[in-house]
This record gives sequence, structure tokens and C-alpha cells, in this order.
Amino acid sequence: MIRPLGSRVLIKMKEGEEKTKSGIILSGTAQEKPQIAEVIEIGPGEKVDGNIEPIVVKKGDNVIVSKYSGTEVKYEGEEYLIVKQDDILAIIE
Repeated sequence: MIRPLGSRVLIKMKEGEEKTKSGIILSGTAQEKPQIAEVIEIGPGEKVDGNIEPIVVKKGDNVIVSKYSGTEVKYEGEEYLIVKQDDILAIIE
């Protein structure tokens, strides 16, 4: 199990679309990098002025993250991304 530290969040990116809306199949290089991910694990929060600033997202949330942010990690055959909470732009409800 991977447990992020500080205000970091472990996410798993959702797969990008392989077809356009009109049905054209995209090659791997033509596909846009997905920006929607599922929160897998969260850190304890960042210490600010002696108090712990809690993480806003929770496990299972679907979120939108900044493109090309975070550190890629491969663990037990799965690919994850560790991002700072600041790289999470929105929660999808």
C-alpha cells in the first residue's frame, strides 16, 4: 500500500477517449492526456502555523488535475500518480 505524506494525494488516472465524438479512432499519440482521476489514498495534511491543514478530497472522489502534474509511480503492476493537493483543480460530483 502507498500512503502519501503531507498534502499529497495518490490518484489513478481514468482512461482517455480512444474515439472522437464523430467516431474517428485516435492513435495512442493523438489521444489527449486524461485529466480526470480517482482518489486512491490521501496524506494526513500539511502543517501550517502549527496546525494540520486537512486534505479536502477523500478516497473514491473523481477529480480533475492539472495536466502533466505529479510523479508517476508503478506499484504491483498498477500505474498511479502522486500529486500535491494544489494540483487538484476540482471535484466531480
